[in-house]
Amino acid sequence: MSRRTSRVSELLREEISALIQRDLKDPRLEGALLSITEVNVSADLRVASIFVSHLGTDEEREEALAGLQSAVPFLERELRRRLRMRRTPSLKFQFDSSIERGARLASTIADLARSRDASVGDS
Repeated sequence: MSRRTSRVSELLREEISALIQRDLKDPRLEGALLSITEVNVSADLRVASIFVSHLGTDEEREEALAGLQSAVPFLERELRRRLRMRRTPSLKFQFDSSIERGARLASTIADLARSRDASVGDS
């Protein structure tokens, strides 16, 4: 990733996070635990893939992604207005399960540590 695309990715991540927190009023997003984990911008700056993590049920995750997809025109318009870039990338939201996998892994490790401690204590 070039320095320019890296800077644009970080800028988009910050601006989109702020817009989602303050300006989106979609009921599908209210109370949702969303986190933008990564933004990848294509080399020509035409497309930005936004990876979103969500803690909750599969149904809540699908609703949150649907809410984000329906907000794309608003987000693109606001980014055009705020960033004043020659070309604002089109936004593509995707689910990122890395935080969810990390939480499951941490839980498994904690369970194993507890069972090991219990077996050591019984000896």
